[in-house]
Parts: sequence; structure tokens; C-alpha cells
Amino acid sequence: MHEDEFWELIDGARTAAEGDPDEQAELLVERLTELDPETVTDFARHFEARYRRAYRWDVWGAAWVLLDGASDDVFDAFRCWLIGQGRKVFEGALHRDPDALAELLEDFDPEVDGDAEELGFAADEAYEELLGTEVPELGLPDPPREPEGTPLNFEDDRVLAERFPQLWARFRS
Repeated sequence: MHEDEFWELIDGARTAAEGDPDEQAELLVERLTELDPETVTDFARHFEARYRRAYRWDVWGAAWVLLDGASDDVFDAFRCWLIGQGRKVFEGALHRDPDALAELLEDFDPEVDGDAEELGFAADEAYEELLGTEVPELGLPDPPREPEGTPLNFEDDRVLAERFPQLWARFRS
């Protein structure tokens, strides 16, 4: 599976689900079960690689601002949600700066958005439906033990407001 195909599946499911993360995950499972197991494994590899790329202190800080707090588990679900927002949002946040999410997101409702844990299991579910077994080893390096970058004091609003001025102004003021 080429990277463009990966993002087309993500975007197509999000559009059809009208932004509902749970429905997006269900639609993604449906679409993946129409593919062969090797392609589903490739999809899983693409997803996991991006999930690991987003394991950064600055992305966690952005999640903290958007969600008014983010535990380890909440941050895991946020990274799945971030991938689910599509290539433009994901790459914009990771290549530019997570503070760019203030411009990249049309709306953000912390009651609905920021949590798409089920997206992270879509390939696993599809593969199990197809073959009745787990997705094989993806051949990726071990995930980092700690987020990349410089740790932030998430408990200090001043630090967060200075590091994420656009997000803070749009979503916390």
C-alpha cells in the first residue's frame, strides 16, 4: 500500500462518517475487509508508524491544551484521532508545529473530538475478520520509551500558553 492509498482510506472513512471517530473506525474496518490481508498489514504498518511519529512532547502539549489535560491513555487516543483527521492536519501538526492545529482544525469539541482509540484497532479487527488471526509482526523498530523532544510542564498554564499561543488563544481563552 502506498502512502497516498493509506490517507485516502483515512479521509474517505472520515468524510463518510461526517467526522464521528467511532463511525470512522467502523467504516475503516469495513473498507479494510474488502482488501487482501497483505494490504491490511501494510495499512497497519502505515498507521503504527504515524502513531509512533506523533509520540512527542510538543504533540502531547497540544493535546493537553485542546483537551484541558491528557493522561497517557488520553494521549494515545489523541494520536489515533490526529491520524484520523487526515494527512493535511497530521502532517501540518508534525511538520510545522502542533500549535498549527489552531489553524488546521475547523472546530474542536473536547466532548467529541480528540479521542479515536478505535481507529488504532481498525486494521487488527479487519485482519481478524479476514483470517481469524492477529496481524503479523509489522517489522517496525521498537517504539520509543519516552516522547521525543523536550518535556513540558503541562501543569503550568503560563508554559502552555507561551509554547502554544495560537491553540491557547483559540481554545482556552
